[in-house]
Amino acid sequence: MTVTAPPGSELLAHIAAQEPSFERRTAESLLAVEKRLLDCASGAPDPRVAELTCHLAAAGGKRLRPLLVLLGAEFGESWRDGIVDAAVIAELVHISSLYHDDVMDGAALRHGVDSANARWGERLAVAGGNWLLARAARLAAELGPDMVRFQADVASELVVGQLREMSGPAEGEDPVSHFFQVTSGKTAALLSMSLGAGALRAGAPAAHRADLAEYGLQLGIAFQISDDLLDLAAPAELTGKEQGTDLAAGVPSLPVLLATADPGPAGAELRELLAAGPLEDPGDRRRALELFAASPAPAAARAHLRQRLDRAGAVLDTLPPGPARRALHALCDYVDTRVARTVASAR
Repeated sequence: MTVTAPPGSELLAHIAAQEPSFERRTAESLLAVEKRLLDCASGAPDPRVAELTCHLAAAGGKRLRPLLVLLGAEFGESWRDGIVDAAVIAELVHISSLYHDDVMDGAALRHGVDSANARWGERLAVAGGNWLLARAARLAAELGPDMVRFQADVASELVVGQLREMSGPAEGEDPVSHFFQVTSGKTAALLSMSLGAGALRAGAPAAHRADLAEYGLQLGIAFQISDDLLDLAAPAELTGKEQGTDLAAGVPSLPVLLATADPGPAGAELRELLAAGPLEDPGDRRRALELFAASPAPAAARAHLRQRLDRAGAVLDTLPPGPARRALHALCDYVDTRVARTVASAR
C-alpha cells in the first residue's frame, strides 16, 4: 500500500511550528511508521481477513500515539533500531481497541468511514481487533522483553479500564472518581506507554522516562475529556464519528456525568431520558444533546481538562529544554483548544 504523507503530519505541523529541522526529521519517521503500520495491519495471509484488519489503519487518524513514541525518543541519547516498530506497536494496540470500542458502543462510523462492526458485523470486528493485538505482541517480541512487558502491561490496563467502565462505580463510589480510574486505563495508559517506550528505546534516563510517563497520563485524561466533549458538540462530518454516540449508548463520560448531576430542570429531564436505556430514537438523542449544551456541564468539563493539562505542563518543565519539550507543551495547547476550534468550524 502506497503512502505519500502520514496522517499525523497535520498534528505534527501544529505542534512543531518554527522548528523546521525537527519537524522534517519527525515527519520522515512518521512516514516510515505509516508504511510499516499498513504492512503489519494488512499482513494476514487471507486477503479477506487483511481487508478487515487494515480497514481502520487505512482510514487514517491523528497518529497521536506513534508521534508520542517519536517525541519520547528525542529525550534519549541516541536513535536506536526499533523506535519505528515501537511506534507501530502503540498504534496497533490503539486501533485494536477501536474495533472493540465500536462494538461496545454500536458505533457506525470511525475516521469518516463505516466502522468494522457496521461493515462486517460484531463477531468479525472483535476477531479483527484481536488479530491486531496479536500482531502487536509479535512485533514487541522482536524488540525484546522490555517491549513485550510494555505491550502486555498496557493491554492489561486497557482491558481493566473497559471492565471498570462496564461494571460501573462500586456502591458508594463517586462516579467522577470512577470515570478518572476508567480513563487512566482505557485512554491514558497507552499515551503514557507510548512516550515511555520511545524514551526507553532511545536510552533516556529513568528519571526522564518517569516524567514522560506522568505527562502522558495527564495528557491522556485531558484528551479523553476533549474527545467526550467533541462527541457531544461536534457533527459527524467534522469528527468522522456520529454525534452523541456515547450519550446514546449510555457511556458515562465526564461531561454526561456532570450534566446529569445538574440539580436544575435540564438535569432532571436528561436523567429521565437516560434512565430508559440507550437513546435509539433520534428525537430523544437530539433532545439530550440540547439539554447537555444548555447545562453547566461543558464549562465544568473544560475546567477539569485544563487542570489535567496544567499538571502535564508542570511535569514537562522538569525535562531538558529543546524542540521535543516545546512540541509536548504545544500538544497541551492543541488539546485545550481543539473542542473550541471544531465547534466553531461547524457554525
